[in-house]
Amino acid sequence: MRYSIRGPRRGPAVMAAAVALVTVAACSNGSPSAPPAVSAPTGSSPSGPATSTAAPPPSPTPTPTPSPTKTYPLSTAPQVIPAVRNHTAARGPGWKPGPDTGVVVAAKDERALADEARLVAGELGVPYRGTAAARPGDVSLALGGQGAPESYRLAVQGGGVRITGPDQAGVFYGTRTLKQSVRSTGAVPEGVVTDAPAKPQRGLMVDIARKHFTAGWIEARLREMADLKLNQLGLHFSDDQGFRIASDSHPEVVSAQHLTKAEVRRIVALAASLHITVVPEIDSPGHLGAVIAAHPDLQLVSATGRTLRGAVDISKPAAAKIVDELLREYAGLFPGGHWHLGADEYVALMSANPEATYPQLARAATAKYGASGRVQDLATGWLNDRAAVVRPTGKELRAWNDGFFTGGVVSPDRDIQVAYWTGKEIGARTPTSYLSAGRKLINYNDEYLYYVLGQPNQFTYPTGRRIYQEWTPLVVRGTSPVPARYDPQILGGVFAVWCDLAGAQTQAQVAEGIRMPLTATAQKLWDARKPVLGWAEFRALAGRVR
Repeated sequence: MRYSIRGPRRGPAVMAAAVALVTVAACSNGSPSAPPAVSAPTGSSPSGPATSTAAPPPSPTPTPTPSPTKTYPLSTAPQVIPAVRNHTAARGPGWKPGPDTGVVVAAKDERALADEARLVAGELGVPYRGTAAARPGDVSLALGGQGAPESYRLAVQGGGVRITGPDQAGVFYGTRTLKQSVRSTGAVPEGVVTDAPAKPQRGLMVDIARKHFTAGWIEARLREMADLKLNQLGLHFSDDQGFRIASDSHPEVVSAQHLTKAEVRRIVALAASLHITVVPEIDSPGHLGAVIAAHPDLQLVSATGRTLRGAVDISKPAAAKIVDELLREYAGLFPGGHWHLGADEYVALMSANPEATYPQLARAATAKYGASGRVQDLATGWLNDRAAVVRPTGKELRAWNDGFFTGGVVSPDRDIQVAYWTGKEIGARTPTSYLSAGRKLINYNDEYLYYVLGQPNQFTYPTGRRIYQEWTPLVVRGTSPVPARYDPQILGGVFAVWCDLAGAQTQAQVAEGIRMPLTATAQKLWDARKPVLGWAEFRALAGRVR
């Protein structure tokens, strides 16, 4: 590049010296050698023009040199939630959507990835161009690679973005990172992201039985979950206060306010498009008050005539029959790969002497399991029988930890995963008692992950800050982690909304109340390591990307 030196005119000698300096400067940036300097004219006089005995040689024209290449600082990782686990930094302009940007997919993957491509194109405000060849500035999606399930690679190079993954979910999560980065900073930094979740099960559960939530509210939560890379929505839709999904086999148990099957199918379809599995739960043999209201003959009654809300008499075949009919009906409505069997807080087992308090259950237990059979064996047999109804659908099964008992003649089936929520039940078992026996476990820790409306029974609304700073999937009960060797058996975690005092908050208040706790939970399920950002920075980032 040529540089001009500007200043007051100082006479021919000064100007000639300036020419020489310019020549040296120009030729020293990449030239093999500098030409000889030009001598200033001699014999100048204040009274007349300068004279010389010899004419000076003509000044050479400096050779132009290329402009210096623009340099960029080394990039940093995209600012997204959950944070990416690996980013290879690079120097370059990064990427942001422009007037010529489009989204394309590999021809072989159009059928598999067209929905993901259309979604992110709409979010970015750019066209989806199908299987057209990628142009500079485009976003291209493709299946490929040997990574773990739900993993992805996002490369920002040469002015474009390429997202690949071994499955559709991984590619989808790559588009979530792209979307959030654009929201947070307006661009995606140069370099390569390689990312995958630490845990395969990452969820939100909502008690829609005690409080009716509209289909629109549930769909809005699904969209929030998808951006946070959460992949399970639990629906606890049957309890003492309500039964909230329409039924063809037993319409008499359904509450006035409920979801229609058409609404459920719409919810399930949206969830599937966002790579979220809906996990239904019909809790039994406790928490069946809505069923008992329509079938009072199924109510469990003590020896003194006392009735406790929600518990069916599991010595009666009719109780099993109605629950099994409901299980079979809804198994088809929810095609996902998981089912929650409930099994918690069966009041017969919360008394000091179940056999004396409920003699009909004691008689049924010995009749079925011999002289050593107890009420807990009858309850365990109930759990296994319900599992047998759902198992042929191929779904993975789970039940609450207080539905698992030791020391009986019957053991819970080995394939039933432990949904661990509390250590407060009678005869409480530590998480390690399940893990050391080889059980797989899902973390619902009620100390951190329970949002209970109205805050009854000493529950307090969880905060995102506490989850972000203290909780990890290894913290299953209370505040202490289990030994790290059990980490592979902990499949993930679920943030749970319980509506014990349904009127304590509106739907909008629940959505706002769980916003940051759910965001923090998503971060720790994707990557349990200590976060790089402090809480204030994380909260500010959440405000930009969500």
